Amino acid sequence: MAAFDEQEYTKDFDLNIWKRLLPILARYKAVILAMITINGLTAVIDVAIPLFQQYAIKHFIEADTLDGLPLFALAYLGAILLEAVMVVGFARQAMHVEMFLGRDLRQDLFRHLQTLSLSFYNVTPVGYLITRVMNDTNRIAGNIAWNLTDMAWALLYVVGVFAAMLALNWQLALVVILVVPAIAALTGWFQPRILHWNRKVRKINSKITGAFNEGISGAKTSKTMVIEDQEIGAFRDLTGSMRQSGVRAARLNAVYIPLALFFSSMAVAIVLLRGGYLVVGQVLDIATLSVFLTYAMGIFEPIQQTAANLAEFIALQASIERVTGLLDEKPLITDDPKVVEKYGDAFHPKRENWEPIRGDIEFDDVTFRYPDGGDNVLEHFSLKIPAGTTVAIVGETGAGKSTLVNLACRFFEPTGGRILIDGRDYRERSQLWLHSSIGYVLQSPHLFSGTVRDNIRYGRLDATDAEIEAAARAVSADTVAAKLDKGWDSPVGEGGDRLSTGEKQLISFARAVLADPRIFVLDEATSSIDTQTEQLIQQAIDHLLKDRTSFLIAHRLSTIRKADLILVVRDGRIVEQGTHETLLRARGYYHDLYSKQFAEENAAKILGA
Repeated sequence: MAAFDEQEYTKDFDLNIWKRLLPILARYKAVILAMITINGLTAVIDVAIPLFQQYAIKHFIEADTLDGLPLFALAYLGAILLEAVMVVGFARQAMHVEMFLGRDLRQDLFRHLQTLSLSFYNVTPVGYLITRVMNDTNRIAGNIAWNLTDMAWALLYVVGVFAAMLALNWQLALVVILVVPAIAALTGWFQPRILHWNRKVRKINSKITGAFNEGISGAKTSKTMVIEDQEIGAFRDLTGSMRQSGVRAARLNAVYIPLALFFSSMAVAIVLLRGGYLVVGQVLDIATLSVFLTYAMGIFEPIQQTAANLAEFIALQASIERVTGLLDEKPLITDDPKVVEKYGDAFHPKRENWEPIRGDIEFDDVTFRYPDGGDNVLEHFSLKIPAGTTVAIVGETGAGKSTLVNLACRFFEPTGGRILIDGRDYRERSQLWLHSSIGYVLQSPHLFSGTVRDNIRYGRLDATDAEIEAAARAVSADTVAAKLDKGWDSPVGEGGDRLSTGEKQLISFARAVLADPRIFVLDEATSSIDTQTEQLIQQAIDHLLKDRTSFLIAHRLSTIRKADLILVVRDGRIVEQGTHETLLRARGYYHDLYSKQFAEENAAKILGA
């Protein structure tokens, strides 16, 4: 399982973190205002209902008469029905906020993820991102929609009850009010500890999601390597850690909430004791004491609810920190504001201002090291690649063959020097301008859920069916559709799991062909294809690379003999460059690589025969 340590969040309850939600909440200010208004009216009714009780005791029980009872009952029923309507209205608004706020948070996160550089995805597990986009956003939306407005109702209700009690008897009211500082002190002690353990729970939950994702996607590897026990053991350790952290948070909550309730109950007991003496002394009447007890017991639930909701909100800060932390993640590669103004960005491209790309590429005194530090991979490297040139990059596995391509495609930018496209520093134009003219075929092709036709159409979304089929025929990908029951409309499955690696590779070739790029990158694109399939597409590749600037990251050296320029990479540095013939005559590192591979291929043919 991949090891990944996300950022630690250690702040106590901080309103500044919550303020980060205000721009999103502002979209629903009318609905939230309506919810608060409804809750306010509901709280007023809740405060008023015990006064009906006082009236009934005085005018019906103590007066020993039923005169006016029908009108009283009608007024009481009207108050109850009005409160029911208010609750239904609140529930409808709360569901609206929960659904749409969650949607907006997920859309904002997903949109932001599209802007991040490839380096972010190289070091960030999928499980971490899924947890942020799904679990944390759901918790935030649910708590804002329900718990926040419930706390608003509880606050208004408690304030209303205290005001009513002060009006009825300020001495008894003070007894109940004294419980507030005690609960505040408890909250001040418990909240940082509850927040700490809930942060642990959220962090471990991310790791569990990542481990679960890897366990499913890597199930075949786990079974063939017979490492199920190790995978289960590692997963058990993660879930055990989450259980321990969750239990600690639950224990703190289990102590915090009963203590808050204890102080509330003590206030009720004192009111009953003191009020009883006042009634005996004829200082207070039974009707008022009855209302007072109803109020004192009535604030029991909102105080309990507020304590529980506050604990939830303390825990929720960890989710807000993680969501806003992801939104704060900055892309490694960004366009200058002036470039964006002219060329647009990934979501609002100004294609009318895009100059056509010829494909001239020049490395001008380029120095580069990866963002995570270490030594320079390139130092003062210069190279001119005229348009239409085929450049092959070779070297052993892990030698750093992809570095030059990543720089040329602007997936990374030089630490020093410049890279020119058609004579201009490519930072003077937008990333999308360049990326839209690059065809990239990976060693491990990725297909999206959908049909064969849909996956090829990703090369150019406005392509017609005829253009899609023509692109497929150019690289023999039509043979894939021909084998499937529904032809071009056959689903490829999640990640293309219904197709073989070779078939997925053919579809990815067709997708790149349809895009008709000026710069072509084949990243060991034929290494996962059997010899027969490779022969099918080799002629197509030769045709496709004609008049295009192309980079071939090659494992099989026999496939790059015709390249105009071969760059030999060793330990992250270019040690030789030239054509196939000149490098062989030099009898250097390339000669050794080629001779070794040639011998291995001949041996394999003999054994196969």
